[in-house]
Amino acid sequence: MSLRYALLAVLTAGPLTGYDAAKRFSSSVGHVWSAPDSQIYPELRRMEREGLLVGEEVRWGPNSTKTQYRITDAGVESFRVWVNTPLGYSPTRDVHRTQAAYFEWASPESARQILLAHAAHHARQVELLTVIRDGIKAGTDPAISRRLESAPQSDRERIIAYKVHMYDGMIAQANMEIDWAREGLDLVNRMNPGRDVDQ
Repeated sequence: MSLRYALLAVLTAGPLTGYDAAKRFSSSVGHVWSAPDSQIYPELRRMEREGLLVGEEVRWGPNSTKTQYRITDAGVESFRVWVNTPLGYSPTRDVHRTQAAYFEWASPESARQILLAHAAHHARQVELLTVIRDGIKAGTDPAISRRLESAPQSDRERIIAYKVHMYDGMIAQANMEIDWAREGLDLVNRMNPGRDVDQ
């Protein structure tokens, strides 16, 4: 996936300023694709130059304007082609598994702390993603509410179901990471009998 298609995904729900696009990005598709504002704004302008978006000045406060972007027919078609194309897989780069593979070089205390932090991070992810998923199911999540407003009634069930399926997968992955970290803690303790256990 590229930033381009992540932004097109956000803009299929309706026009947004660059500021709002960055904000919506981080609260929706940003859960599966990370990008800083310094990449988002130039990509919006690039897509406008290529005819995938149209930018128009809109009032912003009493004395200023901002550019609001709307997806064009060409942008919709580009997004449709992408979403219908089987995607390849990126090479794996997993720093946490790489580090864990060499825990024989770490003190047991450090290994435990690293694994406890890993479990805690993913527990927070489960909480966050569950709230978002449940908001999507209920139709109360701001991003899904906006998308549903502009969608035909006949599409709403599918829109919700596919988003829920994506978040269910992310929650399952986060729970798997928690289980992996707990198994790692048990392993560290077995490999270091008699050492203090800090759990």
